[in-house]
Amino acid sequence: MTTHDERPIAGPAQNYDLPDPRSLIEDTDWAALDHAYGAAHDTPIRLCQLLDEDPDVQAYALEMLDMSVLHQESLYSATPPAALYVAAILHDPRTLAQHENYSTWDDRPRPLRAALLDWLGQVADSAAYGETTDEADGNAPGVSDAVRAVRGTLHTAVSAQLLALDPTVREAALAAASALLRAPDLAGRITGTTRHLRRLLTESADRRERAATVLTIGSWGEDTTGWLADPDPAVRACAALAPGCTGNSQATQVIFHALLEPAAVDAWFREPTTADPWVEDPLPQIDGRLRYALLSAAVERANHFEELLPAAMASVPFCSNLTVADDWGPLLAAAFPTGYSRHADLTPAQHRYLSALAGRDVVWRYTHLIASWLRDVGLPTDRVAIKALLGRAR
Repeated sequence: MTTHDERPIAGPAQNYDLPDPRSLIEDTDWAALDHAYGAAHDTPIRLCQLLDEDPDVQAYALEMLDMSVLHQESLYSATPPAALYVAAILHDPRTLAQHENYSTWDDRPRPLRAALLDWLGQVADSAAYGETTDEADGNAPGVSDAVRAVRGTLHTAVSAQLLALDPTVREAALAAASALLRAPDLAGRITGTTRHLRRLLTESADRRERAATVLTIGSWGEDTTGWLADPDPAVRACAALAPGCTGNSQATQVIFHALLEPAAVDAWFREPTTADPWVEDPLPQIDGRLRYALLSAAVERANHFEELLPAAMASVPFCSNLTVADDWGPLLAAAFPTGYSRHADLTPAQHRYLSALAGRDVVWRYTHLIASWLRDVGLPTDRVAIKALLGRAR
């Protein structure tokens, strides 16, 4: 019986082609399979405990499964049927039990369902390793292929949770779906999954959820131009970052405009800062802070440095020797695309930006951290020499 708490707000209906959990337990020869600690005869017990009435038992069961059938991101012959069982019970009301600690590294209070979705995403990530490269995955022969063979079924279960009522479940489902759709053989499901997520974007009022959804859709190569005029500037910026918007002038202007107010961009989401560098809540598809991703895209898409100058100047108060690789280093390289020549005058834009950097004390601490960036564009590597160069160029 479906309860209000487990019924999606709208979107993909339950798919009854998922395997029957009891049959998976009873019809699988678990003793013939293995996990990190040997024969997997204890795996069905842990799987059944996921539906225990006691949330503490559920949490312990998931931690034990993670340690055995997905030990340190390795896959085993017991992983495919275990993953199928987890997928098959996602809709069970008992997976809505709340707990604060599903593992020693996960202390977020949320439903078991969200933690199970995260676990399926980790299975998908491990299965994707080495799939399109020559890198060895380190798993026993045939194991990775066996896990890859069930990804379609896992995606069916995961996609049914994309529009769940609980936001933590939706977030975990989005991450798991994204991991699963890295599979070449599931590429045909991207459009349908995007269709469900577009519905979510019209219903959700949560900035982070909408931004994460747009970033994910864009990473799949789907069209995000419809959100370039979104009322929320954070959603507009995330839509503009999509690879499909690289040649879109409107998207480029959205990025340039956002970078004029770096403090506002940094306030959009909780991200790592100097005061709190260990925030572990990154946006999907973003490596580091969103503002740095926007700066990188701006550098890539600008036709010349003069276009970048307003954003570059706005970023100076946020620059330091520790941020060189993320902000002023790439901007400096864009300012001197062919390197600095002693025989050529600085352009007004080059002079203005270099002067602003020369005037900021924290940029010049521990010069060895920044020297290579200056050297790469042919500039002196110390502040006194930079100021002398600027004085001669007046």
